[in-house]
Amino acid sequence: MAIDGLIILDPAGRPIIQSSYTTYPAAYPLLHIEALNNALAKAPREGSVDPVIYVGELSCSSACCHVEVGEMRFIATISGDADPLIAFAFLHAFIEILHDYFGTVSVATLKDNFDIVYQLLEETLDSSGHPLTTSPNALSDIVLSPSLISKLLASVSPATPGVPSARQGGYGAFASPIPWRKAGVRHNHNEILFDVVEEMRGIVGKNGTTLVSNVFGKIESNAKLSGTPDLTLTFTNANVMTECAFHPCVRLQKWTRDNALSFVPPEGRFVLADYQYRPPQSAVISNVPIPLSLKANMDMGEFGGTFALTLTSRLIKVMENLELKFYLGEDATSAQCTLSSAGSSVGSVGSADGSWAFDMRTKTLRWEILNMRSSGSWILRGSWTSKIKAPRPAHAFQIRFEIPSYSFSSLKVDQLRLSSETYKMYKGVRMRSKGSIEWRW
Repeated sequence: MAIDGLIILDPAGRPIIQSSYTTYPAAYPLLHIEALNNALAKAPREGSVDPVIYVGELSCSSACCHVEVGEMRFIATISGDADPLIAFAFLHAFIEILHDYFGTVSVATLKDNFDIVYQLLEETLDSSGHPLTTSPNALSDIVLSPSLISKLLASVSPATPGVPSARQGGYGAFASPIPWRKAGVRHNHNEILFDVVEEMRGIVGKNGTTLVSNVFGKIESNAKLSGTPDLTLTFTNANVMTECAFHPCVRLQKWTRDNALSFVPPEGRFVLADYQYRPPQSAVISNVPIPLSLKANMDMGEFGGTFALTLTSRLIKVMENLELKFYLGEDATSAQCTLSSAGSSVGSVGSADGSWAFDMRTKTLRWEILNMRSSGSWILRGSWTSKIKAPRPAHAFQIRFEIPSYSFSSLKVDQLRLSSETYKMYKGVRMRSKGSIEWRW
């Protein structure tokens, strides 16, 4: 159950990075590239391509697992009885590594750092297709980042006597007894920050009834601590967390016994824990309440239709960056809309409260509200035209939103204790939530 190789395609569908594929026929990677490009060309709209594409032109069964990053496509090819989830987990881990090294992942960035990308690929995936080192802290000791290489080239000459080398100090690759943490870390200011990020995913039926809604959370951390700090993080209501998955640094026995996270953190950014929110046992249904309501009046006609959409917030908190998308069908030609708020006109496209736009390429109408307050309603009225007599729009709206300083689960941190080190550290906790809702009509 291994990964055959990795391919990175540019926006035109041409490979810019590719594994060697030494044990496969020369046409093997090309067939997978062609299969993905054909699927993208035949897709009726953006985002409708299956993430796993079967490739049947070979004697052995194989598949193409792909992830979109910007305008590029990252492909992991698998064959036999390999699990696609392993391929996707490796793709996401490799993309995170590239973000750590380059900041932004783009065609220009990869072309400027071909040598570093291939070194990273060599260290993260062996010749048999099994993932190797994916910890950023361990990789940074093996493959130098572009910024560090530039500093070394600018300030250090190999012929200069008495100049210390890049590895001087004994902290080379794998020198630390803790795989996820470097040895000899020192900071003038010691701090650790936690971001509790929760995402709601839900489906609402045409009658307004919530069919399913779940909240998945993660605790993102950014540690800048000297030495080898041993931390214990406790919560006042840890029972709201279920189906937990932890970073390797977390001691599982401590969590099972005391519902406390005991760990020696990696240096820098990492995800401490993933979890699913468990509503109170007293709840009649397990669905988490949707923080907004949508009333849709749709009227289908010949060669188009009209609509009136009303959004209302159910929260006291302000919702930000709300986006509603409505696919009007592959034969849609145009759309015209007007915006209003709480019964009064707020202007046309580009107003302070909201804006709308119709994308001819994706045939999608997009409605954006930057700040949605708790009082009042936001209304979008409009019509669209189609080339065919019986238009076929999607029968669901896709809604996304963000809620700063808010948590669906109301998870609260009790305290954070530091042992094995004597310095004082700054600690901060921040909550934020977001949502992705499919609202049917």
